[in-house]
Amino acid sequence: MPNQDNDQIIVWSEGNMTQTRNISANLSNPYSLFVTTTGDIYVDTFNSIGIVGKITLNSTISIPTMYTCQQCWDLFVDISNTLYCSISGRNQVVAKSLNNGSNRLTIVAGTASPGSASNMLHNPYGIFVDINFNLYVADCGNDRIQLFPSGKLSGTTVAGVGSLNTTITLDCPTGVVLDGNDYLFIVDSGNNRIIGSGLNGFQCLVGCSGSSGSASNQLNDPWSLSFDSFGNIFVADQGNHRIQKFVLSTISSGKFNKDKIVK
Repeated sequence: MPNQDNDQIIVWSEGNMTQTRNISANLSNPYSLFVTTTGDIYVDTFNSIGIVGKITLNSTISIPTMYTCQQCWDLFVDISNTLYCSISGRNQVVAKSLNNGSNRLTIVAGTASPGSASNMLHNPYGIFVDINFNLYVADCGNDRIQLFPSGKLSGTTVAGVGSLNTTITLDCPTGVVLDGNDYLFIVDSGNNRIIGSGLNGFQCLVGCSGSSGSASNQLNDPWSLSFDSFGNIFVADQGNHRIQKFVLSTISSGKFNKDKIVK
């Protein structure tokens, strides 16, 4: 993950946590990164003009890939090799194809003005694109998760304020992930917890005590989450300056059992 204080990426292997690799790659206050299945790293280098750089496997050289003019608060590369950037300061999500050398950016969500209409965003952060190219946005300022169908600039609220069906109350969500069963996982940053959906709707999975803290079952201003290939959850626990790992046990029906989440 990016280390904002030291302007470097720290890569470590869970199998051998004593071995790490630091990648500086001329970073400046990085906030987001995305690692592809081939090991390439896309990172928000955020120098004076706003650049997303690409670092190939086993390299420490950052190659400019996207020029955004502002900070990318989250990055995503979809299965068609399109790079997405969430620009909170512009209340938009933009994208560009990595299959050609053009830096042409396409607006895929947001109008540049903050708002709560279906085609607007307010301080968006985390983003996720599924295999059908539908875009999910953690719309922090509106306390909701917005779903923008592929090619559409008007979204639907699938969790939080304004959702058509009763879901769950959110407070500045900053991260969103869709798993292989199409269940949503949300970093509910303002409530210091992780939310997950399942057969019975949304429920709290981690940080369910109702308050922030540094105990193994607590979070403090969490920012983002990721899964590994075994279904374990890794959370960037920003306020505690740590990465927390939670093992998520499931049963064959796909219902998540929150009582079996452990550090």
